[in-house]
Amino acid sequence: MPVALLALALGAFGIGTTEFVIVGLLPEVAGDLHTSIPAAGLLVTGYALGVVAGAPLMTAAGARLPRKTMLALLMVVFIAGNALCAVAATYPLLMAGRLVAALTHGAFFGIGSVVAADLVPKEKKARAIALMFTGLTIANVLGVPLGTFTGQRFGWRATFWAVTVLGAVGLAAVVALVPATPRPPAGGLRGELAVFARPQVWLALAMTTLGFAGVFASFTYLAPMMTQVAGFAPGTVSWLLVLFGAGLCAGNLIGGRAADRALMPSLYGSLAALAVVLAVFVFTVHDKTAAAVTVAVFGAAGFATVAPLQTWVMRQAGGAPALASAANIAAFNLGNALGAWLGGAAISAGWGYSAPNGIGAALSAAGLAVTAVAGAAAHRRRTPARPPVPASDPAPAPASGPGPVPTSGAVSGAGAGPDPAPGTVSASEPGSVPVPVPGSAPAPAPAPAPACGPAPGTAPPPAPPPGPAPATRASGAVRGRRRT
Repeated sequence: MPVALLALALGAFGIGTTEFVIVGLLPEVAGDLHTSIPAAGLLVTGYALGVVAGAPLMTAAGARLPRKTMLALLMVVFIAGNALCAVAATYPLLMAGRLVAALTHGAFFGIGSVVAADLVPKEKKARAIALMFTGLTIANVLGVPLGTFTGQRFGWRATFWAVTVLGAVGLAAVVALVPATPRPPAGGLRGELAVFARPQVWLALAMTTLGFAGVFASFTYLAPMMTQVAGFAPGTVSWLLVLFGAGLCAGNLIGGRAADRALMPSLYGSLAALAVVLAVFVFTVHDKTAAAVTVAVFGAAGFATVAPLQTWVMRQAGGAPALASAANIAAFNLGNALGAWLGGAAISAGWGYSAPNGIGAALSAAGLAVTAVAGAAAHRRRTPARPPVPASDPAPAPASGPGPVPTSGAVSGAGAGPDPAPGTVSASEPGSVPVPVPGSAPAPAPAPAPACGPAPGTAPPPAPPPGPAPATRASGAVRGRRRT
């Protein structure tokens, strides 16, 4: 794989770290800024909303820029947002920094997916996208725990300074390793917007929103689920998250490889597997060993959907995929918010901490149903309509246009095909005279009798003398007898 994918993965690692690391620092942030834990939790919600809004807006703003230039500018904005978080002395300033950093998230992954796919042959595009998203999965395994440790030991601002440095490293990698790319097609923003007139693009976004909502319906409440239902000690939750992160990495790579081999079957398989795993999790959560195994499999099934979903929306937006790709990243985050809200509603309704798993299974099944509709529509579009079977009508008589046709007055080619229409000729010889055809002015001389017999009301012509026929006869004679 090209080394430029490493640069994209480094940028993804920094972005993924800043997205999730705040979860482990909420107590420190709340205590330092004299606010409540729920208010500090809005820093997570604000970031997600920034991703949803920023993905299409930032991509549209850079529609006419070369994609490498746009990626570099996005990393500059990302660095500024995290630096603002690091120096924030008040809660509103910290929220502003989070929003600035979030604006780059969807656009970076959306444009980065297009660049990654363009770096490799067609049969490796999904794997290239998966490798870029590996930075995001590793951020969950390494970046978030290390960032949490740093913030708890040296203060939460130190974590954001560290993320700022990660952003600078990502920027340097993009500038140095990503090859120069031409400007997007001349259609620019208008061309990018035009793809949203395609129903398949909207079906793809619905597939992502519903399918991936199942992941966050369960994952958001994984900690209380493991402690309150499975019976794990609170200190073991971080190790369970490592298991989940390892599953993310494995599933991401598996999904990319499967999508390159057969994209639509990989979508069916990954979404069906996710729905089944979440349904099983409703029961295995009551046993420690079974729950731990299910957490790892859940991570793999969840992220096995990412590369196929991203590849599918880019394929449906062929010709202008950048904005649709970024919109799909926004759809992932919209699904995150939807799943978390529905899972929380189930818990608030008194259904128990295992209920979000059932909610997640239903959401992923709904995403699978939308995928089936999109697949059927794509199949109908690829299948050409059968041409109508022509009716076995008799061949029409040869048409003749107005005007004289040079001929010797003889009908040639006798016995070689269907009878000519009366009054028409099919060949000419030197020394012949024109004979009018039907639809023209009447000829001064009487029309010759057709080869099949005399015209009604006329005497039959005399039989030809024995022996070979002369080379040329007078007009009105018949060359040779018709064979019967």
